[in-house]
Amino acid sequence: MAELSRPGKIVCVGRNYRDHAAELGHVVEAEPLLFLKPPSAVIGDGAAILLPRLPADRSRVDYEGELVAIIGSRLRHAGPGEALAAVLGYTCGNDVTARDLQGAEAQWTRAKGFDTFCPLGPEVVAIDPSDVLVTTRVNGEVRQRARTREMAVGVGDLLAYISRCMTLEPGDAVFTGTPAGVGPLHDGDVVEVEVEGIGVLRNPVRAEP
Repeated sequence: MAELSRPGKIVCVGRNYRDHAAELGHVVEAEPLLFLKPPSAVIGDGAAILLPRLPADRSRVDYEGELVAIIGSRLRHAGPGEALAAVLGYTCGNDVTARDLQGAEAQWTRAKGFDTFCPLGPEVVAIDPSDVLVTTRVNGEVRQRARTREMAVGVGDLLAYISRCMTLEPGDAVFTGTPAGVGPLHDGDVVEVEVEGIGVLRNPVRAEP
């Protein structure tokens, strides 16, 4: 178990669960689809997700519960086994997404990068990531529930793939994809992401003042 600090960079993978890709009308890519979230988006357990002031036709903001790997040692051109060995531990993450913006803009940076759009926590725990349950609840109702064995690309292969593109440094966070069941958040909601063996990441949702 380790303390969670702000990552140097946050690397995410899209469409890594086939059922999630299907619910959004996409197919799983031949290679992992990578994008970044800014460190300034990070908040911890208990902090509020702020819904940004956006036009009504661009206002949908979704939760995306995920298993997140926290890198413990430098990775460059690694194999899957080496990549897994370099992980400090795992935590819960919520890849909060402005869904309307994501669909309207060619790049996902703005849709994924608002302040508070990267909840992480509650702690970093050393677990076997190959087959753990990921559950997301909104106001106590289960919205997402899947096991990591359902990923299109497993954690070791995903980290190895990323390391062939960019060096992963200690403290970096890698979001491993979200399962089906994503949906909108509203002012006053409480969203929880639970990963088996780690704990529960809980965040209230508030309209930006």
